[in-house]
Amino acid sequence: MDRTDIAEMDPLPDAATEFVERKLEDEHGYLSWLNTSVETIERGRVVLSIPFDDKLTNADGRTIHGGVAATLIDTAGGVAQRTTFEDPLDGGVATVNLNANYLRPANGDLRAEAEVVRAGGSIGVSEMTVTTAGNGGEATADDDASDGDRSEVVVGQGSFRLFRE
Repeated sequence: MDRTDIAEMDPLPDAATEFVERKLEDEHGYLSWLNTSVETIERGRVVLSIPFDDKLTNADGRTIHGGVAATLIDTAGGVAQRTTFEDPLDGGVATVNLNANYLRPANGDLRAEAEVVRAGGSIGVSEMTVTTAGNGGEATADDDASDGDRSEVVVGQGSFRLFRE
């Protein structure tokens, strides 16, 4: 199943969207602690965000630790794959391989967008991009982002094992 096939699927049931939002935002210990929000969830595409927080920064207190961005691309890529299931509440997804290319420091709110490249019978591939809006949402002269513009900070690709019920 590729992007064309996914686009022809029925929209996600409201129950599936509500389930993902509740699981990621309220019930998942780590993702909830990161203050993860689901901005968009649709067939083959997911957008997640994490607000800037001092507790997530490196020793400099300004840049967000790369592991937070890696968590976002991993989660967004896997959830995007789940949206290709006929019933996204059935089955499961496990990361097989995750590739993250760090382009510049992340020093503001993070936003991850994931799109399904292919969802096969047992393996799926997603492409993910994480962007930031600058220093705590306010760009500085050293940042590539200004006045609400977003800069790419991480691009990645993931392979996921699909456990279709």
